[in-house]
Amino acid sequence: MLKGLVDEALKNGFDARLAAARVEETRALYGIARSEFLPAAGYLGGWQRTRPDQFQNPSGETQTKWTANVGFAWELDVWGRIRRLNEAAKARYLATEEARRGVFLSLLSDVATAYFELRELDAELEIAQRTTTAFQDTYDLFNRRLAGGAASALETARAEASLGQVAAQIPEIERAIVDRENQINLLVGRIPPGLPSQLLERRPDVRQAEQLLVSANAEVGVATAAYFPTLSLTGLFGNVSPELGDVVSKGKTWNFGAGLLGPLFQGGALKRNREAAKARWEEARVQYEGTVARSLAETSTALVARTKLVETERQRARTVQAYREAVRLASLRYRSGLSAYFEVLEAQQQLFPAEIGLAQTRRDQLVAVVSLYKAVGGGWRAEAVAPAPAPPP
Repeated sequence: MLKGLVDEALKNGFDARLAAARVEETRALYGIARSEFLPAAGYLGGWQRTRPDQFQNPSGETQTKWTANVGFAWELDVWGRIRRLNEAAKARYLATEEARRGVFLSLLSDVATAYFELRELDAELEIAQRTTTAFQDTYDLFNRRLAGGAASALETARAEASLGQVAAQIPEIERAIVDRENQINLLVGRIPPGLPSQLLERRPDVRQAEQLLVSANAEVGVATAAYFPTLSLTGLFGNVSPELGDVVSKGKTWNFGAGLLGPLFQGGALKRNREAAKARWEEARVQYEGTVARSLAETSTALVARTKLVETERQRARTVQAYREAVRLASLRYRSGLSAYFEVLEAQQQLFPAEIGLAQTRRDQLVAVVSLYKAVGGGWRAEAVAPAPAPPP
């Protein structure tokens, strides 16, 4: 089971996929840096129609001009600038590759640790359930003996307190089990089932990740468009005159043109740039999926905590009530001369941690509500129900 979880985490885990995408991005950036060793070539075409001013063109004729050019540029790396750029890009690529290996190692360790903790919690749950059954049998026995006059109320109260104390551990362990299961789901790249996606529409982190994904997708389109030529339109209209007073009335001139500019050879820079953009899109996609999965896991954990803490509070309140009854009965027996004061002290010592545990559980219940509020992205307001239409008269 553990080997299967590790394999799944290394293949589908959000951290593993994010690290792999970052390696692809740095590899593409390294390719862009290497492309500067090669020459770059491009083409330029243009069309221009012009009417010069009357001082240059007394007849007022329009002129049309077509242009077509192919150019290239090649930087001679005299001072080592391109070599240093390549060294830096290669080092970043190798560093990212090592970071990926570090992520894999950490991911393997986290999955194994969470799995072993889950197995231990399963064992704890089995022990708690078995012990609760034993304490329930003991309490039932004391109850029957008390009804028959063969047992004291003090013994029965202590048996009930012990039962509540052990029973309160079951929902706590179950809450921890759900938390570990959600942690493992997140590590292996699974999305917890059973929760509607509408719960997350208000979360700022989910909406932020969604917009970053939209932005990364648009950047892929920008990198793809770089393969194609750019078309530009220019225009000019005005007057020319040697005298300031005649600048509006004389020398009318206009110009209208269109240009086409595109790449022929860029040493692979365009391809690598598009690969880098696609890698950044993959990073954004993985981050979005991871944010959604993390949000669902937090919501699931908060919901389970809110439910389980109710049962924990009920059992601990039962324990406190039973210990208070034990203190009362022990005090009554001491005042009646039937026991030493040590029995009262023992009952009070048992009551104190039980009351502290009950107070902490009630605090945890309030904190669980706050955690649930945060997990679903803030408060919810029920939609107003439209009133039913009035029956016809």
